[in-house]
Amino acid sequence: MFKVGEYVVYGMNGVCRVEDIGPMSLSGVDSDRLYYTLLPLYTKGSRVYTPVDNQKVVMRRVITKAEVCALMDGWKETVFIEAENDKSREAAYKEALRSCDCKEWIRIIHTTTRRKEERVAQGKKMSACDERYLKLAQDSLFGEFAVSLEIEKSEVESYLEHRLDMKEMASAS
Repeated sequence: MFKVGEYVVYGMNGVCRVEDIGPMSLSGVDSDRLYYTLLPLYTKGSRVYTPVDNQKVVMRRVITKAEVCALMDGWKETVFIEAENDKSREAAYKEALRSCDCKEWIRIIHTTTRRKEERVAQGKKMSACDERYLKLAQDSLFGEFAVSLEIEKSEVESYLEHRLDMKEMASAS
């Protein structure tokens, strides 16, 4: 069970802070059942109520700073999402996004970035599907990284780029 004040990832709501744990005081709701009251960090004015024993939506602790650094160190070795066509690629993106797994979000970012580079080299624009899932994956990943690294969400991309540049310089020497 999570504790009040703890940060969790709750499905597509992203990072939330556990504000309360207890029964809900609504008519028609089982008063013996415990619920989490969650405050999504990046959706102002929003609250989520979910049963403590909910098995339908992924809910997990936010990763640690050490885990973020390990993911960043392995960034370049990320395996791309392979798909035979646009329809199966979008299905793979959806599944990866819904997994609420940072490694899967990185795979989406890695894949869409590579596909963008390939399309630009052919004189084409990034596909709308790739663009949409890139943004969703970045929002999810950067939101969680920001909490773990104790920085603003808007600073995560430059932090990541700097860390990757430093790693490349260290391996080149």
